[in-house]
Formats: sequence, C-alpha cells, structure tokens
Amino acid sequence: MTPFKFLEIYGEKLLIAILVHLEYVFVSVGIGFIIALILGILLSRTPKISKIIIPVIGVFQTIPGLVFIGVLFMYLGMKPITVIIALSIYALFPILKNTYTGILSVDESVKEAARGCGMTNMQILFKVELPLAMSAIFSGLRMSTIYTVSWAVLAAMIGLGGLGEFIYRGIDTNNNVLIVGGALPAAVIAIILGLLIDCIQKKITPRGLKGGK
Repeated sequence: MTPFKFLEIYGEKLLIAILVHLEYVFVSVGIGFIIALILGILLSRTPKISKIIIPVIGVFQTIPGLVFIGVLFMYLGMKPITVIIALSIYALFPILKNTYTGILSVDESVKEAARGCGMTNMQILFKVELPLAMSAIFSGLRMSTIYTVSWAVLAAMIGLGGLGEFIYRGIDTNNNVLIVGGALPAAVIAIILGLLIDCIQKKITPRGLKGGK
C-alpha cells in the first residue's frame, strides 16, 4: 500500500488519532511539569525527606506503564482522566529528579554571594538557583516529553484512542502498514517536540549560561 493510498483510506482517522495523542502528551507533561517543579524545589529544601522520597520515586518508576494504567482503569473506568493521571505521574519523574539535582548542584559560594548582595531566599531561588538549574530542568522536560509520546500509545489498550489504535490494530491483524502508520507519526512527534523544547530552552536561558558563553 502506497502512502497516498494509506492516507486516502485512514487519513481522517489518523488525524484524529494524532490530535488525541498530542492532547494526552501536552496535558500530561504540563501537569507533570508543574507538580515536578514544585516538588523538586521543596525536596531541595528538605534533605532528610528527599533521601526517602527520591529512592521511592525511583522504584515507582520501574512499574510498567501498562500495569499502572490497568490498575487505574479498574478504579476510574474507561475515561480520559485515567490516561491523564497515569501519564502525568510518569511524566513528572524525570523533571522532578532533574529539578532536584539541578538546584542542589548550584555552587554554595554563588548563593552566598547572592545573600551578600541582600537577596532573600525567594529571590535567590528565582534569580540564581532556577536559572542555573535551567539546563537540567529542560533536559528532564525533554526526556519526559519524549517518553510520554511513547507511553501515550498505551491509551489505546483501554479503548481511549491515540496512535496506539493503529499500532495495536496492526498487531492484532498482522498488518505492518497499520503498525508503521501509528509508530511513524509517534516518532516524528517525539523528534519535533524534542527540538521545540531545545529551541525554547535556548530562547529563555540567560546568554551568560549558554554553554558557558
């Protein structure tokens, strides 16, 4: 089957699947980013608690996405919120770890210099720590986004659409065209979003922090 023939037959369904997939990714990563940023800041201020929470999060992250979505499906049913909750939780892990690590990696002498200039703790956080941790935070965001694009495929397992519909239908019917029809757009989306995040990072990162330039 030629690409044109494929689009003629499945074009409308593919477009809907892509839009649903993007909705899952944007909403989940957005929610995960906000929660992860707040938790990362809080954990960087509470080392005793973070020593317990970070390893626990690491263990939780090893739980297969399909298992977690399946458990949520049992309690919440076949609703988009089931997928959003699962993807948001998985999306926050990389961002949380990188935010926490990025803030802790800020040189203490830099923070002391900021205090010497009369900055409050809040000013140090927003004007010193977060800007210096920006590279690590965006690295986590990029990783989270790319992972979420692939994890969103699992939504089709509980009948909630996305590009996984093509992939799983292709597997069930031994139709490689459908598998590629779902997998290829997902890969392209992951690449494009990764590049977009890189561009945003370059735009908002202070000039003096760009690769030490």
